[in-house]
Amino acid sequence: MAANSAALQPGRVRILKEASKSAGQNVGPVVYWMFRDQRVRDNWALIHAVEQAHKANVPVAVAFNLFDQFLGAKARQLGFMLRGLRQLHRDLEETHQIPFFLFRGNAEDTIPNFVSECGASLLVTDFSPLREVRKCKEEICKRPPVTKWVGTSRLIDWDSLIDEVLRKGAEVPEIDWCEPGEKAAMEVLMGSKNGFLTTRLKGYSLDRNNPLKPRGLSGLSPYLHFGQISAQRCALEARSIRKLCPEAVDAFVEELIVRRELADNFCFYQPHYDSLQGAWEWARKTLMDHAFDKREHIYTKEQLEKAQTADPLWNASQLEMVYYGKMHGFMRMYWAKKILEWTRGPEEALEISIYLNNKYEIDGRDPNGYVGCMWSVCGVHDQGWKERPIFGKIRYMNYAGCKRKFDVDGYIAYVKRLGETKKRKAESLLGRKAKELCT
Repeated sequence: MAANSAALQPGRVRILKEASKSAGQNVGPVVYWMFRDQRVRDNWALIHAVEQAHKANVPVAVAFNLFDQFLGAKARQLGFMLRGLRQLHRDLEETHQIPFFLFRGNAEDTIPNFVSECGASLLVTDFSPLREVRKCKEEICKRPPVTKWVGTSRLIDWDSLIDEVLRKGAEVPEIDWCEPGEKAAMEVLMGSKNGFLTTRLKGYSLDRNNPLKPRGLSGLSPYLHFGQISAQRCALEARSIRKLCPEAVDAFVEELIVRRELADNFCFYQPHYDSLQGAWEWARKTLMDHAFDKREHIYTKEQLEKAQTADPLWNASQLEMVYYGKMHGFMRMYWAKKILEWTRGPEEALEISIYLNNKYEIDGRDPNGYVGCMWSVCGVHDQGWKERPIFGKIRYMNYAGCKRKFDVDGYIAYVKRLGETKKRKAESLLGRKAKELCT
């Protein structure tokens, strides 16, 4: 598992529920309920599960629960996740002889039932700061195991499962520029042809803020979101070559570690991480003071989703997310701030920005996404600026400022090409399906 279990620091482990005295008689497996860290390599929860199993001389089993519409996930997100899990399943069972179990439904039911069925001696899970996952863990802790381990894995029909989620979530189709899985993630990080650290790092400190240079970004966020690569692994590999590009490495690590930790901590300690209640007092006050300021435009959620605004730059940013599954980070700030400017108030602006981000971004439903929207709309992790209509003291961004930073017309043309490419691919796919039906 590419890490020494002896190096596991005690501070990494939190006990959610102590075992009862009767459970001490159990000699069943250690079950790892995998959620956020969907990988074998550098997975500290899996390492801990294996270590505890070795100590007790019992087997290890990995369980994963598929939520049928977790926070609005569609084909784009679920397809990517399941294709990665199919690879992980093979790696776990063939390389490490660890059985993998896939369940569907409410984890509050499926995981306790499995723990009970196999008479688990310990249940381990990975960390997530999101409210729904933490509530689920609390509920699971209330349900103890009672029977014994049966010791057999179950057949998983991955093809049928993937086909089903693609059909149900077809409204937001899969992307084809990002191959899922641990091996693909390491290729993006360290590959000899197009790896971030091996071929693209040098220009990162400058190019990462230019929406016309998407290759200037690391391209790792989908893998980090689905846990197919460890942020720690990325940081260690980057640190090992820091002397070659110190400025670029420092910028990368700051975003990878500092901002990621800030987002996780905000979502963990602030129960209202997705509402105006979670903003600082100064931000709530200034937003409410200006909530009824006159807006030049008011757009509905449907108009925004379809990119039907008077601003071609904003429309392009929305369509980049729809077509590509990933909006450039600089544009995401402008995009969310314009939603604040064009809706009936900050609460609606935040609700719409989170909805669109979660629906179309391949890495939506993530602490970084929630905090990104909260930063843009509610000033979280920011400071107060010069007061102005609508925004109050929230940091302001506008079209003219974007024109000073990059080629706006070039970006709009780039997104238009993305749309044309997507249309051609869709037409080609429909043609192939029609031909298959005819034959």
